[in-house]
Formats: sequence, C-alpha cells, structure tokens
Amino acid sequence: MDEMKRIETAAETVIAALGTAEIGVILGSGLGDYAESLADARRLAYSDIPGFPRSTVPGHAGMLVCGTLHGKRAVMMQGRFHYYEGWSMQDVVLPVRVMRRMGVKTLIVTNACGGVNLSFAPGDLMVISDYLTLTGVNPLMGANLDAFGPRFPDMSCVFDKGLRALAHETAKAQGFSLQEGVYCQFPGPCYETPAEIRMARILGADAVGMSTVPEAQAARHSGMRVLGISCITNMAAGILDQPLCHEEVTETANRVKERFKGLLDGVITTMI
Repeated sequence: MDEMKRIETAAETVIAALGTAEIGVILGSGLGDYAESLADARRLAYSDIPGFPRSTVPGHAGMLVCGTLHGKRAVMMQGRFHYYEGWSMQDVVLPVRVMRRMGVKTLIVTNACGGVNLSFAPGDLMVISDYLTLTGVNPLMGANLDAFGPRFPDMSCVFDKGLRALAHETAKAQGFSLQEGVYCQFPGPCYETPAEIRMARILGADAVGMSTVPEAQAARHSGMRVLGISCITNMAAGILDQPLCHEEVTETANRVKERFKGLLDGVITTMI
C-alpha cells in the first residue's frame, strides 16, 4: 500500500473512534498507566487500526487513548514500536504521522534509557537537548511525503527550547531538578557493549537507548514541537560492575513514575 494511503486510512479510523487532539504523548517503559489520567477517555487497540504494527515489548500495552487532560485534548500511546522488533522505520513513525492528522501540534516523547554521563544516577530524569543516532537508517528515507514536510527538514533544534525550559521550571517548582543532555540511539535489541558506551561518551552522548529518535525526526518533519524526557533507569554497560537486564529498567521506571507523571502533569498544565 502507498504510504500516504496507509497513513490516511489509519488516521480516518483513529479520528472516527477517538476524535482530534492537540498534544501527543508517547509513553515509554513504566509510564503506560499515565493514560489513566485522561478524562472522558476513549481507547483504540493498535490491532483495530488498519496498517498499524503490534507492540511486542513487555510493558507496552498496544493501545491509543484519547481524552482531556488539564483542559487540553491529548492522545497517548500505551506502547511504541521499535526498529529492533523488525518493523520498518515507516512503521515506527506511523503513529506520529497519524497524530499529526489528528491535529497534534506538540509531541512529548518519553523513554527509559541508560546513563552514559558519569554524573547521572539511576532514577534521574533527563530533558533531551539533542540526539545522535547510530542506526544507519532514517524514517524520512524514500519518497518525501510532501503533505507533511520538506524533502530536507531542518534538525538544528529538534527538541523545542521553550518546552525544555518549561520542563526545568516545572521540576524546580515541584522540588527537584532535571538533568539535560544528548540522547544516543542504538538499534538494539542488545544492550550496548562497554566499548560502544565509551565511543558514545566520546561522541558527546549523555544517555543511550533504542527508541525516540525516529519519532522526533518524523514529528519535526511535520512541523510539531517536540519535548523529549528520559528516565535514566540504569547506568550503561561498563560503568558499574554488574550485568544489564530489562527487569532493572522496569523496576527503576516504576520507582520514579509518580515523579515522572507529576512532571508531565505540570508541563501539560502550563503548556501554551
């Protein structure tokens, strides 16, 4: 199926079931139940949306939820798609493009990731200032979707400065501080080696993960403002003398999720 046709077909189904929205939120590991904050919520399973992939990672429910939050219409993804699951980059960013068709102008993308910056600690929340990607692929490859944006989109400020400042102000008002840094995407699903982490640090990365970058690229291509927030769930390979596992990721994400949810609440409440 032609990609624009696939997007339009999926968007028609989603809009008919859920309506429109102005804010989109991609909920990373441990944050899925934040969608329960939505008033008058409507839900639509990914399996009921034509052309949508299926989320296969534990902790990713596979549901779009749309409703009202602090006076604003928001749509939230309970579970994202990852390149390492075998989906194409066009599959990974399909929900972002559907959100744009729903009217979303601001995307908040969250994730759980590993800390590379030695001053970070598990449980820290980090505002993403910029990204590096080592996947070798880009969701904008292939024929340009002119209905969304230009062939060569500007990526000099992917993560909106005003939204980053708002996140810091919100955290300060709530009694804690945020880290800020560069997120580096590896393709996964293997956790990175100690040598790869040393390389990432030399390149300027503060955190590493397996998501977020393609969604941010597609969002900026379509003119959305983007705010990225990472939960540092573990220190990356080689920093501590211990193995890495998904259970540690989910355990730390669950431990700090109330703080994370409070931060999102504050940002969305104040957001213009």
